Amino acid sequence: MTAFPDSAQRARVVSVAYGWLGTPYHTGGRLKGVGVDCLTLLAEVYTEAGVVPRIDIPYYPHDWHLHRGEERYLSGLLRYAHEIEMSPQPGDICLWKFGRCFSHGAIVVEWPIIVHAYVGRVCTLDNADAAFWLSQVGESGQGSSKARPKRFFSVF
Repeated sequence: MTAFPDSAQRARVVSVAYGWLGTPYHTGGRLKGVGVDCLTLLAEVYTEAGVVPRIDIPYYPHDWHLHRGEERYLSGLLRYAHEIEMSPQPGDICLWKFGRCFSHGAIVVEWPIIVHAYVGRVCTLDNADAAFWLSQVGESGQGSSKARPKRFFSVF
């Protein structure tokens, strides 16, 4: 692993992430333009950007986070990144809680703009604060929604 020595390395991560835009969602996919999910997107982008070596990811079903509370995604991420308390910078990572654990990740372009892959969509650019489904838990307009838990990380 290498640290982000300057903004050029962060810019490289963001540039590589942009290259994945439009790639269809496919659980476990790791091929640009063909298929990717949010976990494999992170692994492939940081590898292609020269930040981490290729990461072997064991098989996981698409709905793993709905049936177990074990923080598998978070544990794997912590092997390559550390949690940050401050505002995320370009090239940092945001992780959200879906289901029973933290299970959805994205690459920060310039917070709240992110690049991520989500089931039923292509790899896309989103505003994490404006996307209700990403920023809130609960039904829209029902008064029962609350902020979706999220955490920020930086690769070291």
